[in-house]
Amino acid sequence: MVERTVRSLRYLLLGLAAGVGALVTVVAGVTGCAVLAVTHLGAPAFLATTAVARRLAGLERRRAGLVLPDAVPAPYPPTEADTVLARARQRAAHPATWRDAAWLTILFPLALVCAVVAVVALAVDLAALTSPAWAWALPPARRGDLGFITVTTLPRRALTALAALVALPVLARLVRALATGQASLAAGLLGPGRTQRLTERTDHLARTRSRAIDAQAAELRRIERDLHDGAQARIVALGMTLALAERRLKALGPAAAQARADLAAARAEVNTALDELRHLVRGIHPPILTDRGLDGALTALLADHPLPVTSDVRLPHRLAPALEAAAYFLIAEALTNITKHAHATTATVTVHPHADGTLTVTVTDDGRGGADPDGPGLTGLRRRIEALDGTLALTSPTGGPTTVHAEFPCAL
Repeated sequence: MVERTVRSLRYLLLGLAAGVGALVTVVAGVTGCAVLAVTHLGAPAFLATTAVARRLAGLERRRAGLVLPDAVPAPYPPTEADTVLARARQRAAHPATWRDAAWLTILFPLALVCAVVAVVALAVDLAALTSPAWAWALPPARRGDLGFITVTTLPRRALTALAALVALPVLARLVRALATGQASLAAGLLGPGRTQRLTERTDHLARTRSRAIDAQAAELRRIERDLHDGAQARIVALGMTLALAERRLKALGPAAAQARADLAAARAEVNTALDELRHLVRGIHPPILTDRGLDGALTALLADHPLPVTSDVRLPHRLAPALEAAAYFLIAEALTNITKHAHATTATVTVHPHADGTLTVTVTDDGRGGADPDGPGLTGLRRRIEALDGTLALTSPTGGPTTVHAEFPCAL
């Protein structure tokens, strides 16, 4: 508690020196910018003034750390402009510039009032607390003055010291409150504003989510490679071994007929397991999607579809892996639903990027319509698309046609 009080008093006293520097900076900066505003030196003068102001504001943020539990972050964005005039306009448009100016303007009178109140209160209290020790130094003629009436006798001196001792924690708390209030005001003006904090938080969450999605997509590709190169290869080798054993048993004649039947059944199970594994691999992440991108994967997908599908896919470059996977599985699920439920004769798939940075994916069929927008298949796809900041819409009136339309931000 004593240490906090000392730090608070130190903060208030340092505020006087900081206030003088801030006042000089504000007066000189405003005067210089006003005089040079009509010349081509106005923008450099403004940049120089705000640079000094930001340096002082940085010192104020560090000084606030004497009493605040958390450090005050700097609110300044990186400078992106190239020319002096553009940098000056960018700096003038940022609210932190004017919040710095507001704090530097009020710092000196605020620091002066807070420091005087704290110092006078503590000085008077300490003087009263030590009154028995120094009362003897007063001339006898002065001990009856109004200002020293409480130290004329020994009981009065003891009572004064006791009152000062009781008041000392209260005054120490006052000093801490003055310092905390001043530092909190500095943090509110010199730190990031609420809008800026929300924007930075949103950007941070968007970056972390994008990295998480990319990591998930990479992990799915790794699982697909492990299954394709590991388990699937071993099952293929097992099937070949069983086939070789079956051929060798044929040379034994009818006595090995039952063994050959068992091997044939084992081969059938191995082939079934291999087909299921291949289907699982394609469901996790089709290898062709990694090798040839969304355009090549859709070409293979549509070629295997039982219905005639017209496609219009225009992709000038590869998309992000997570975006390619989401678009692919959306189209694959939509075509599967068309085959199972729509009773359609044709389907159309379009994939178009747009100049505004979005990618649209549309699947349309001429079936009977009436699809459920809240079905489990579309719900899972909608969640996967929304994780990429995309949207999914289903239009399926009774009698058809049914249209599944999705939009993705291509920046992902």
